[in-house]
Amino acid sequence: MKLLVVLPRVPYPLEKGDKLRAYHHLKHLSAHFEIVLCALADEEVHRDALAELQPFCKRIHIFRLTKPVIFLNLIKAIFTGIPFQAGYFNSQRIQRQIDEIVRREQPDHIFCQLLRVAGYVSRQPIPKTLDYQDVFSMGIKRRIPRVSWYLRPVFGLEYQRLKRYERDLFELFDNKVIISAPDRELIPHPRRSEIHVIPNGVDHDFFHPIDKPKTYDLVFIGNMGYPPNVNAAEYLANEILPLVHQEMPTVRLLLAGATPDKRVQDLAGDQVTVTGWVDDIRDCYAQARIFVAPMQIGTGLQNKLLEAMSMRIPCITSPLANSALRAEDGNEIVVAEKPAEYAKQILDLLKDTDHAAKIAAAGYNFVIKNYNWKNATDEMAKIMMNYD
Repeated sequence: MKLLVVLPRVPYPLEKGDKLRAYHHLKHLSAHFEIVLCALADEEVHRDALAELQPFCKRIHIFRLTKPVIFLNLIKAIFTGIPFQAGYFNSQRIQRQIDEIVRREQPDHIFCQLLRVAGYVSRQPIPKTLDYQDVFSMGIKRRIPRVSWYLRPVFGLEYQRLKRYERDLFELFDNKVIISAPDRELIPHPRRSEIHVIPNGVDHDFFHPIDKPKTYDLVFIGNMGYPPNVNAAEYLANEILPLVHQEMPTVRLLLAGATPDKRVQDLAGDQVTVTGWVDDIRDCYAQARIFVAPMQIGTGLQNKLLEAMSMRIPCITSPLANSALRAEDGNEIVVAEKPAEYAKQILDLLKDTDHAAKIAAAGYNFVIKNYNWKNATDEMAKIMMNYD
């Protein structure tokens, strides 16, 4: 069977969650389908990207989005009523090229990741699967109280448009998938229960326990230009860490990940290190005693938690993040809500290394059992093939 895959980004390097998910989907779907990949690129394509993706794809088409085109797209979106997150990627030139590829390739199925590019194939009379991945409308809604007052009307408008778009796309795709069951319940459609839950996985062969000297006490890792991660980094450094320092003033925090926002860079100091991009992110996990992910906004399953647990590092996170992960609080993970709760849990784990080791071991067993890229993607392949 021939599968046309449409992505909003070239899925390499794997510094963002959507690229990580797309990469592993391509890798494991290639065992079931002949894949033709169409990927948009709003930045320079990494020199190794094609070499990394070619083993999984029969043909690869990359469509560049230049800054002038993106600017015009956003202006058009104001008047067309589509969400800015979809308008950003919308191009008549690319639409014509994808239409021609569909006509020429005659795929048996189309797989589209994210609503951002769903419009390119939503009207094609071919069986289609949409990966919602996250609930974008809810992610925007949760950010509204935290943005500047003059941006709130824009975010409010985007929330309404996204909610409508998520509902409308439901009717245009034969199959729908999403990362977690809690996110599925947030999709604004009465038949949301028809959406299949396809979780992320972990590359356990890569993210495995590594014994290294513990240079840092705490670590938080992620794409540090992504607003929910920026918010979590600030919350950790400004609200939680000072409470920890009241009892243990030498505790050190590492903030690691690509494209750090200026707000994250400004957190650097004597007790806080900000790395930016690192060649091997495993070193950052392995150098810390505890992984802390105090997510306050955003949706979806946090890959960083899966990776930390796979490396047998004890993790502390928020109820929001654990609602998708579904690890057992107090056994496989530690959940906290307020800064004082985080500080207490951090201090308890730093002082009681035996308890920290038990949390780490149980968390490791949890992700090994429940989060596997091949198993999850094979399930999605069955959904596509059964429809056909």
